[in-house]
Amino acid sequence: MTLQVIALPGGVMPAEVRYAPLASALANDVQLHFKNLEVYAGDVPPTGYSIDLEVEALASFADSLGLARFHLLGYSGGGFVSLAFAGAHPDRLLSLALFEPASIPGELSAEEARLADRLRAGLAGLSGSDFMRAFVGLQIRPGAQLPPPVEPAPPWMRSRPAGIAAMMAAFPEHRFDRAHFRKCQFPVFYGYGDLTGEQEEVRAAVLARLLPDLHVRRFTGVHHFVPPQEIYTGEHVRELRALWARAAIPTPA
Repeated sequence: MTLQVIALPGGVMPAEVRYAPLASALANDVQLHFKNLEVYAGDVPPTGYSIDLEVEALASFADSLGLARFHLLGYSGGGFVSLAFAGAHPDRLLSLALFEPASIPGELSAEEARLADRLRAGLAGLSGSDFMRAFVGLQIRPGAQLPPPVEPAPPWMRSRPAGIAAMMAAFPEHRFDRAHFRKCQFPVFYGYGDLTGEQEEVRAAVLARLLPDLHVRRFTGVHHFVPPQEIYTGEHVRELRALWARAAIPTPA
């Protein structure tokens, strides 16, 4: 049977670019469906942009594919949307795989709030390339090496500072009760890199207290902004396959 997997990207790369190495590594028994974020549906973020818009669009996308239930992948901002969708529609997911979600829906713990405030303060008043440079630098460990910039920058890069800012503004505005995570009886995988900042360790620990079935994996030599092929390695694919195999095991009544 072919596994049906919907993949949401983060706030920088389109889904087709973010998940290209994963699509190449998966066999024919996995159908990967790319769903780009609604914040980039036009040249500028939609008026009144919200996470509810993303959640509703994801549900409609799955409906258009004829998928009542499916596996979901979420990276960074797409990870936040995936968690919001999981809480709102737990009956629609067979499994959830996250890599370094940008935040967790709901009321933040003191430690989460401290880290979110630090990021916002570091980006305040910045735009364009200055915004992107600070956005990257604030989220990795000191001394972590960044890949060289792609020259010339792809056309879609022009919309990213405004889109990322819109998503960051929408995260705390999204009304969500973290108690909804208790209804998520499907298996969840959380991956993060050891060169990413402390925020991912904090979020993994928070979700471990909220989700009934969570497996966490820390990948060596990786951070949030390495090229996709350094994230979606054979090791990562094996973790995803293990997740999907767990999802196939019937849940006791």
